[in-house]
Amino acid sequence: MDVAILGGGIAGLATAISLAEIGMTVNIFERRKSVHNLGAGIVCWPNASFVLSELGILEELQDVAGPVTAMRRISQDGLELGSLDIQQLNASMNFPSLAVLRVDLMQILLRRVQESGIPIYYQSEAINIVKDNEHAHRVVFSNRPSIRPDIIIGADGRMNSIARKFVVGNNQPVFQGFLNWIGVYQSAANMFEPMEIEDYWGVGSRFGIVPVSNSLAYWAGGVASTVDRRGETADPIAHLQASFQNWPAAVQTVITHASDANTKRLPLYDHDPLLKWHKGNVLLIGDAAHAALPTSGQGAAQALEDAWCLARELAAAPSNPEAALTTFTNKRREKTTGIIMSGRALAGGLFSRNVDACAARDKKALQTDYAAMATGMATSWSSGLPIGV
Repeated sequence: MDVAILGGGIAGLATAISLAEIGMTVNIFERRKSVHNLGAGIVCWPNASFVLSELGILEELQDVAGPVTAMRRISQDGLELGSLDIQQLNASMNFPSLAVLRVDLMQILLRRVQESGIPIYYQSEAINIVKDNEHAHRVVFSNRPSIRPDIIIGADGRMNSIARKFVVGNNQPVFQGFLNWIGVYQSAANMFEPMEIEDYWGVGSRFGIVPVSNSLAYWAGGVASTVDRRGETADPIAHLQASFQNWPAAVQTVITHASDANTKRLPLYDHDPLLKWHKGNVLLIGDAAHAALPTSGQGAAQALEDAWCLARELAAAPSNPEAALTTFTNKRREKTTGIIMSGRALAGGLFSRNVDACAARDKKALQTDYAAMATGMATSWSSGLPIGV
């Protein structure tokens, strides 16, 4: 079966590997001139690590990733609000949680794509998908001949997915009212011992630091905003430093070393959940299907789960791919919808500008049963996967 994947991000590369492993002929079409490393880093939570193990690259990832052990919640005044034991989560799901720079994960996926003999056609911008007949469609590119594969997979992101526009009729993302700065910080000393995620909460703002090693971390700082990138004119670094001045020492250290070269400011968008992920032989996966805010912590993991699940469904119904796409959607929709909505809910609390509401939020964090929270996360994230105790 001939499969065309639009997009060479995590979802596209992982899906290409999974489908090649079940004998499909796969081609990747990427609009940019190289693999794009959008984002500073990610935590591969145990469900993501499971899929990476299935792809045969977990061991390689562990060489460049950090085994985070806890996630501490801290107020902008330095008050400890509670700590999630990540090792409990790992034990419940039987796979590790690994923090990794996105560039390193992408390079590992890219090497496996190349080892599998899967071609990537860069600077191939899809501009339209048109119907040939009831079940077949063509992809039209701006700068290369159109193609008519057996299956078209839209892994072309949240911001301008041609596949989503074809399947749904609308691909406009939803601005969720906050801006994020992201970056990587390299310390001259072993600053991150133990390897704990630090999650600082303020009023209308949040700052997270995720260690990848004892001296390397990626970070993200967010603030509530009524304007997206098109309306934001303040200097990005000055804006960052003014937004988090007088926050705890670790935050000050990171933002002091921020520069235009190692920092990006991004508006945050997601998409409303969909009931329908495919139209004929055109299927949405990853952010094109279920873009969630970074507050969900599950964007990359769900893209990887798509890759694993789709290969299983197509392998189970090789003579009826459209039925396989329907089954795939039905199996993935409820979980990803919950993740989108939980990401929005957490963002609503974190970026509230109401002082009293934020005080109540912090009080609730102090009273949280974090062991029960870890158990709940393990149950939710294991759903649909053959993992967990």
